[in-house]
Order: sequence, then C-alpha cells, then structure tokens
Amino acid sequence: MSNILHILNGDSTWHSFNQTGLDGDVMVWREVLSEGPLQENISSGTFWSNRSGWIRETFNEPEEEYQHKVIDELGKLNGQYDEVNLWFEFDLHCQVNLLGVMCMLNQQTNMSAPAVFLICPGDFPGIDDFRGIGQLSGDQLEDLYDSREQLSDWEFELAAEAWPLYVNGNADELEQWLNENSFWGALHLLKPALLAHLKRLRLNANGLNHIVQKLLDIYNSGIKTKAEIYHAFWSTEKIYGMGDSEIDVYLNHLSQKQLIN
Repeated sequence: MSNILHILNGDSTWHSFNQTGLDGDVMVWREVLSEGPLQENISSGTFWSNRSGWIRETFNEPEEEYQHKVIDELGKLNGQYDEVNLWFEFDLHCQVNLLGVMCMLNQQTNMSAPAVFLICPGDFPGIDDFRGIGQLSGDQLEDLYDSREQLSDWEFELAAEAWPLYVNGNADELEQWLNENSFWGALHLLKPALLAHLKRLRLNANGLNHIVQKLLDIYNSGIKTKAEIYHAFWSTEKIYGMGDSEIDVYLNHLSQKQLIN
C-alpha cells in the first residue's frame, strides 16, 4: 500500500487521473449525496443502508453494484496514510460529497492524522465553459496538484458545521450560517454551492423549488426532448453539477404532477 491516497469524485475524474504520473492509491467516490435521504452520522450502517435502498429504487441499480462501487471503496479510508488528496469540484454535487468525505475523515480514529490536501478548481485557464476535472488532461491535473491547498483543523470544523445544516434542510438556519461566515479558507467554493442549495429548499407560490421551476420553464418554452432539456438546464445551472439521472428525478416529479408529458 502506498502512503498516499487520492480520493476522486467520480469516474470521469478517475479516467483523467489515470493519465497522470502521480503516485498513490486511488479511491473513487461514486455517491451523490446532493440527492436523497441523509442523516448526520455518515459513518453509521443505517446511513449507508438507507443510501443503498434509495439508489436502488431511484436509479434501478442492483444492491450488489452499490456494494462494489461505493461500500467497498469506503474501506480504503481505513488505511494508514500519511497524505490524503481530495479531488473535488465547485458544484453542489461535489461540494456536498466533499463535506461527507471530510466528515468521514474527521471520524476516523484509526488514522494517524494524515496531511489532507484539497484540489478543487472553480475554473481552468483556456477552458471557457469549465465543468469539471474530467475535462482535463493528465498534465493539467498535475498542474492542479502542484497548487493544492492543505486543509487545517479550521476547515474541518467548518465542514462539521455545514454538514448537519445541509442534512437538516432548514433554509433559515442555513442562510443565517452562510451570512455569519465571512472567511472560508480553502473551502471558498462551498458558499456559492450552498447558496444554490437554498434555492432548492425554498418553494415558490406554485409549490415548486428553483430546479423544478427551471425545468418546467424549459419545457414550456418548447424544448421537449430529454437531451435538449439537459443541455438547456446545464447552460445556466451548472452550479448544481447534476447528471442526466439526477435531472430525471426532477422531471419525474413534474410528470407525476402532470405538469409535463
């Protein structure tokens, strides 16, 4: 086992990472904590069994696939590493996953306080519509690695405060916390992501949140196919980091309300 662990947010990052010459073990984080049921104790068996059940019902993924792709990967957190590198992105999907990973690392009593570094670009030189690390080459990832930021106890405390606020879903409490914090350190991309989440928590006069209303507006504008809806949504709402399957959850909600066909 290497003394370095790289935690990658998703398979697209893994494919790009394989083009680098960076040493270390790799753990691929394949959860989507920005959707579905959560509870504060992310290390509990109940947390992961609830997640497995929701993933199975929502995305029709067999339980054994979840075990292999998610649970088995989590076991790598039990390794004795001197250095852990977190490769995540700016959008809500990645930022919530990042909070979850940081909370799990914070609870690992059998880890001898490894140095934890964050690689989290909000943009990249020469790429106008930057959406994620998976767009980058191995050489570009190595450049990001060279400019990584080490996380301190302060950032871990900030993540520990943000996680229960996200899990509990109280818009007023989350907004107050966001307004009270003026310094974010290496987690400076967390605030815009959580501000986007606030739009999901609040409902308009029609009982719809920002994402559902946006998708309905796209549909009512004459854009009817799923591929076109995805593209139109991503063009203005990339802060959510949602893939096709996550958008489908909201489209199904609209369909159940008989607002779209």
